[in-house]
Amino acid sequence: MVKTPTSILLIYTGGTIGMVQDPENGSLMPMDFENILIQLPELKRLDCCITALSFDPIIDSSNMTIDTWIKISELIYKNYNAFDGFVILHGTDTMSFTASALSFMLDDLQKPVILTGAQLPLGMLRTDGKENIITAIEIASAKLKGKAIVPEVCIYFENNLFRGNRTTKHYSEKFNAFKSHHYPALAEIGVNINYNTQFIHQIDEPLPLKLSTKMDNRIALVKIFPGMKNFINSVLESKELKAVIVETYGTGNAPTHNWFLDSIDSAIKRGIIIVNVSQCPGGRVEMGKYETSLDMLNKGVLNGYDITTEAALTKLMYLLGRYDDLEEVKYWIPRSIRGELSMSC
Repeated sequence: MVKTPTSILLIYTGGTIGMVQDPENGSLMPMDFENILIQLPELKRLDCCITALSFDPIIDSSNMTIDTWIKISELIYKNYNAFDGFVILHGTDTMSFTASALSFMLDDLQKPVILTGAQLPLGMLRTDGKENIITAIEIASAKLKGKAIVPEVCIYFENNLFRGNRTTKHYSEKFNAFKSHHYPALAEIGVNINYNTQFIHQIDEPLPLKLSTKMDNRIALVKIFPGMKNFINSVLESKELKAVIVETYGTGNAPTHNWFLDSIDSAIKRGIIIVNVSQCPGGRVEMGKYETSLDMLNKGVLNGYDITTEAALTKLMYLLGRYDDLEEVKYWIPRSIRGELSMSC
């Protein structure tokens, strides 16, 4: 019996991985996607059939928008039945945001969607891009007993495969750019690809992919800092604002000044959802552990537990777009729907 090779759709959105140096000023600029394929003749040696397409125009990840997430998710949705897996080449700056957004937008996903990129362009001698692309494709095409081994939205970078909505870009220069502080790697890559199957989402029953593209971005992000003044009022009183993520200290602590708590109280009474997320990359919110978070808890601020800021923002966009009832949104914020948070350790 002849084995049918797996089919992979390779989507190039933009980013450092496809950059070349401008001969005039030395700055990085995008190159044609065809040149990326020329740079990677090794792809022909993989035991899979690769179809490549490129955004036109390509997008620097700093310019990523909800419309771009919709475009990526629609490409996956339209091609879902024709391919076994998907690899998205993406700039690193907003890769965690995109991975988080796609995890919510692609409901009942049962095939791999692997995002990867590079810290050095493919055209450079020491590029990390080649290994990242080749391994991402291998993971996206990996099956066991006819089923995808990793049916999730993931980020592969420098020897680690992470659940996408658990990641944060940690380094701007090191090759291991991403960290997953609160969830183990789904796979560790060396001589072999070692899958940590106990941490990978398991498929209970085959279901058709559903697409959710209605995202509501009427959200603000406020970071608490020493000496902070009551400018937060101007944020919380913004027209059409629906939700605010407050990045607090440590385990969810914030000022106990009356002006701060009164602003929070007033906003919640007006129907604004406020979510408490730790500004410590490796921290989790434990509201009520200290008095400085108990006041917020009593006023109705929601616990973000160990969710990343990237996942919190995109989850709120998804929930606000999906539900008209704010109580339904509030119900799902502290609960895991795509493995994006742990309520307890």
